[in-house]
Amino acid sequence: MSHYQHLVGKLKTLRLGGLVETLEIRLSQAQKEQLGYVDFLGLLVQDELERRSQAKFARCLKKASFPELKTLEEFDFAFNPKIPRRHIYDLATCRFLEKKENVFLCGPVGVGKSHLALALGHEAVRRDYDVRYVTAARLFRSLEAARADLSRDRIFKQYLSADCLIIDDFALKAFTERQADDLYELVYERYLKGSLILTSNRSVEEWVGLFPDPLQANSLLDRLCHNAHQLYWEGESYRKHKRGRKATKEKEVSS
Repeated sequence: MSHYQHLVGKLKTLRLGGLVETLEIRLSQAQKEQLGYVDFLGLLVQDELERRSQAKFARCLKKASFPELKTLEEFDFAFNPKIPRRHIYDLATCRFLEKKENVFLCGPVGVGKSHLALALGHEAVRRDYDVRYVTAARLFRSLEAARADLSRDRIFKQYLSADCLIIDDFALKAFTERQADDLYELVYERYLKGSLILTSNRSVEEWVGLFPDPLQANSLLDRLCHNAHQLYWEGESYRKHKRGRKATKEKEVSS
């Protein structure tokens, strides 16, 4: 067995197998550029740091449970000048996460709320924040199912522990008493400890009427809206706009 193969085996034993992927390239570079030992080692260490960073990013994205990857870079703000672009980009700095503030993205169906919520979540993962995504319907279903096998506390803790919890399609319909209680507990426990991003087809003013107990609703919304960024916009459907652009590109390619 060659010295190179011995080295590869030792790297794997030390759980540094990722270095093997770039080892030959770095050896060739070191020979061509006549690099010193320290410079050569520095390149290998940098390769390993980048590999671990990418692996961690991939794990965090998986943990976030995004239904699809969306970024601000790919969002076409020009299609609707009513979208508060400057405010969205300010939120993308993630200062609202540092301050434990909430974000509400509200407006009619299809105006890009979910895309922007996912894009903000993606940016938060980039900045090493713990993010979770869930639709409101799935949130309530998971908590209800967890009651049957006594795992509710464990499931609930997952929603509480995230730096940023994204709840999509919030307040689509009236809450049951149990859903209202679960939501109140979630908001109460996360208050000033973590941030929520909510997307809703209804304005914030309409949310109160969806709760069976107005007193509980006002108490919940008082905490939820404290220092919250409330963004509302109208306009044409972003999904329809994207379909139109896609159809145009396909037509151009085929012509």
